[in-house]
Amino acid sequence: MLQFLKTRIRRIRCITSLVSIALMVISLAAFAMRGLNMGLDFTGGMVTEAVISQTVTNHDLLNVLQPALGESTSVTKSGEEGRWVIRYPLAAEGQAAADINQLLHQVSDNVDIISNSMVGSQVGQDLVDQGGLALLISMLCILGYLCFRFEWRLASGALLALIHDVVLVLGFFALTQMEFNLTVFAAVLAILGYSLNDSIIIADRIRELLVARQGTPTEEINDQAVVATFSRTMVTSGTTLITVAALWLMGGAPLEGFATAMFIGIISGTWSSISIGTVLPEWLKLEPRHYLPVEVDLAP
Repeated sequence: MLQFLKTRIRRIRCITSLVSIALMVISLAAFAMRGLNMGLDFTGGMVTEAVISQTVTNHDLLNVLQPALGESTSVTKSGEEGRWVIRYPLAAEGQAAADINQLLHQVSDNVDIISNSMVGSQVGQDLVDQGGLALLISMLCILGYLCFRFEWRLASGALLALIHDVVLVLGFFALTQMEFNLTVFAAVLAILGYSLNDSIIIADRIRELLVARQGTPTEEINDQAVVATFSRTMVTSGTTLITVAALWLMGGAPLEGFATAMFIGIISGTWSSISIGTVLPEWLKLEPRHYLPVEVDLAP
């Protein structure tokens, strides 16, 4: 594998960079056209957990509930067979709230309501504002750290790689209209930290090689840095993906969004660190002289 990388790494980096740019364009278009399917954590609404006859399917429930509660009503399984979590918006002002118990009895006579909870729209808006602020602060802190740690050409590659990973995750959720809730947002913040770790390791290696091998072209330096860190990157990403896959398979519906976002973020974070994180500094003409000490003229 390493020998293959040594001979083809530059081509791989360029191709994956083009793929990344295309995916970013698609993701931004999906986000602009469809937006995110914000969960009740953000929009406000009702959450009902009920145990119903095991013969009832998701399709049967939606056929009865959506006409009465609204098209945004969702039904997901909650662990054991016959147990469902029903999410639906609050009744509009001036309208009587539908009786969820009566609606469910139209589907089955065996209905047991476990819990009912409400999330107010004002609470949801506060969460949107606080979540956006948290994302902005984290990005500004990362930007400040990168500017302090690396020369701006190298820092810009790492920063664009981070933006790429977040955009891809948001684009996937916009395209599929999977519910975007607090657990997914937590995954987005986790992806920022994970991807930054990968980018810093490769950027550190590039910086060391630029100083140690000043006569080597930057393109070759980047190739060598990727090959030198490849095994470490694959081991880290592979073990993390195993953990996320376990969450995906065993965590059920409550963790499905979190696991999906993390899975996409880890894969995109790995390739963006190798592609965008190294190709952009080349385009910006990063050279060894940018990391050499500045000579000071002491002549009178």
